[in-house]
Amino acid sequence: MPHWTSTVGAAQLAQLLASQDTGDRAARRTPAYRALADGVRLLVLEGRVPVAARLPAERELAVALRVSRTTVASAFEALRADGFLESRRGSGSWTAVPPGRPLPARALDPLPPDAAGSMIDLGCAAPTAPEPWLSRACRAALDALPSAARTHGDFPAGLPALREALAAHYTARGVPTMPEQVMVTTGAMGAVAAICRLFVPRGERVAVEHPSYANVLQLMREAGARLVPVPMTAGAGGWDLPAWRRVLAESSPRLAYVMADYHNPTGALTDEERRRDLVAAARAAGTLLVVDETMADLALDPVPGGPPRPVAAFDHGGAGVVTVGSASKTFWAGLRIGWVRAAPEVIRRLVAGRAYADLGSPVLEQLALTWLLTSGGWEEAAEQRRAGIRRSREDVVAALRGHLPDWEFTVPPGGLTLWVRTGGLSGSRIAQAGERLGVRVPSGPRFGLDGAFEGYVRVPFTVSGAVADQAAARLATAAGLVAAGAAGPDAALAHIA
Repeated sequence: MPHWTSTVGAAQLAQLLASQDTGDRAARRTPAYRALADGVRLLVLEGRVPVAARLPAERELAVALRVSRTTVASAFEALRADGFLESRRGSGSWTAVPPGRPLPARALDPLPPDAAGSMIDLGCAAPTAPEPWLSRACRAALDALPSAARTHGDFPAGLPALREALAAHYTARGVPTMPEQVMVTTGAMGAVAAICRLFVPRGERVAVEHPSYANVLQLMREAGARLVPVPMTAGAGGWDLPAWRRVLAESSPRLAYVMADYHNPTGALTDEERRRDLVAAARAAGTLLVVDETMADLALDPVPGGPPRPVAAFDHGGAGVVTVGSASKTFWAGLRIGWVRAAPEVIRRLVAGRAYADLGSPVLEQLALTWLLTSGGWEEAAEQRRAGIRRSREDVVAALRGHLPDWEFTVPPGGLTLWVRTGGLSGSRIAQAGERLGVRVPSGPRFGLDGAFEGYVRVPFTVSGAVADQAAARLATAAGLVAAGAAGPDAALAHIA
């Protein structure tokens, strides 16, 4: 089912075009109509204007841009010729993507372990387990297992001791929480899936950041949700509040999925003022705000004034925000433990619905996480994890700057990923060529809708040292093949701008 689309106003489109860097176009002395067409095309490719969005009338846009109507008409004709605009008499014009443009939409699959020797895997943003903390936690879990083994072993809401530990963890972060407000899940994806089953019948609208986490986008597509893209701000600023207000007011989505802390894939950290404002806007629209805090403990740089409070801290009624957490990024994905924090009534409904899914999460892993949270091991393991990611971030950034100086990115203040603009080349083609050269990297369209972000790849901070340098060298070779038109049968699609 197609996602919901919108109308882009003349003033809004003029503002988006004005925010672009036009230095290169000026240097090339591009004709005005061509510069306008290139600007609109880039907005579509970067996901800042959705595919199938209705554009303003030519006369209206000409007034907003202070150009002649002839310039706008010529730009629209160029966009139609390039496949980025469709028009129908009496119905106006709307954005599109050319036929044949690669639109990968599937989720991010882990690389099989037996392929690790021949392939540098930049596809999975999941570091190896922190030792000795994993072994210590597992030994502690085995020590606690005899007591748990005297029960039936089915805990749909989670082990009581773990629910208490997670509630205390939230309370310590400034969000008073009772164990009745926590449900343990099988990873963060299990949490999001349970929330979608409860709140998102097929055909319902769900607002998502654009770009967003590829696996969640795929989960929601398969659940039949109509996805409503909301563009992120440029750089590491986080949410575009005017865009969020427009989408919430116009589409009234049942649910909105966001990452405020070290967003995947951009690494953006959203400040407190925007958190407060989005909670208020979602409440006014009747939209449930689902906040993914999977990366929340991965602050790599000091935050001036201290880290922002969790989004749930601004949900004063307690019923407008549902928080998702996980041990996968801070600790280890193999633990497969996530959780939901919400109002007690929401938790009761989620637990009741779980009878038709997986009944509960494995007890041994829950015991391991309980020990980590109650022994101080979680904080120490998290600091060890952050130190390792900082080293990897430094090596990855240096390697990319050394081998691919034309690629652009903002170094994020935390998280696990770097969102990289590929110098005007197709990220999908680079990914295809890279896999043949022994480096696996996800292309930008995996994190967007309808082919947006074709000029991006996501690079995680999971390699370091010589491996990071070798990965960048292979990506540079792949980019060279794409630039030369040797990366696949559709050489005409190698360049996107």
